[in-house]
Amino acid sequence: MSFQPETCDYLHVHNEIVNDVNRHMPSEEILFDLSELFKVFGDSTRIRILYCLFVSEMCVCDIATLLNMTQSAISHQLSVLKRNKLVKSRREGKTVFYSLADSHVRTMLDQGVEHVTEE
Repeated sequence: MSFQPETCDYLHVHNEIVNDVNRHMPSEEILFDLSELFKVFGDSTRIRILYCLFVSEMCVCDIATLLNMTQSAISHQLSVLKRNKLVKSRREGKTVFYSLADSHVRTMLDQGVEHVTEE
């Protein structure tokens, strides 16, 4: 048996509610960008990398070793994360270290884990 959403018996738009929601709705551009951001979180490798960086700033070699992956694969995923402003990098000599871009990333990860582990 599949779920069937309730429908209205008659058409009556609650204009006050619709107008209020419409005033709070972000622009289409913002909604598109948000959708793209959430797509980045749809890959478990990227989530694993973010959690590595949640704990410590790391270089590609360290992350590749920890996750048992190639440096090339890690570099590719880091470029996706950097393009989406989730990680930042800094150079120290020949080594590039990566870290979470800001506290918002940490908050998103914390709240995501809280959400999936709640009963």
